[in-house]
Amino acid sequence: MPFTKTPIEDLLIFDPNIWDDERGYFYEAYNQKTFAAAGITRPFVQDNQARSTYGVLRGLHYQVGEFAQAKLVRVIEGEVLDIAVDLREDSPTYGHWHSVLLSAENKRQFYVPRGFAHGYVVLSPVAEFFYKCDNFYSKPHEGGILYNDPKLDIDWEVDLSEVILSAKDKEFPKFGQHSTE
Repeated sequence: MPFTKTPIEDLLIFDPNIWDDERGYFYEAYNQKTFAAAGITRPFVQDNQARSTYGVLRGLHYQVGEFAQAKLVRVIEGEVLDIAVDLREDSPTYGHWHSVLLSAENKRQFYVPRGFAHGYVVLSPVAEFFYKCDNFYSKPHEGGILYNDPKLDIDWEVDLSEVILSAKDKEFPKFGQHSTE
């Protein structure tokens, strides 16, 4: 099975089988049967892509209520450190985070289920970030947590005084002050 479990239940890393030869490479980035065998059965309904430069930090974002989203994320150019924070209040890992290095080179993907905040920081000069969502985006249902919350103590592996943030990401509340309703 190409999935690796993380210390946080339902948060999975997907390492696809890659076929290399003199022409280049081929791999299945998504196969419904493969993902269903790992318990990922909700259909993906929206694909998003972002291009960013070194030090851009996006997150920590989530959607609430009927617009909660699971995401399957990957990098198609460059390298990012991807972070997921467990916001499921009934989870034994509530408030815990897990990081994974995603790059065009390793072709690794990260499955972030509903009930998590998600973010990433660009580690290469440029990165193209691609993700699938199992629900549509809804601005009234978006939420976020401050990326540098001391209670979460996330190691972003970059100098946080140099990160590039949106105005929205700078204003998110701290963990415990956020709303998941």
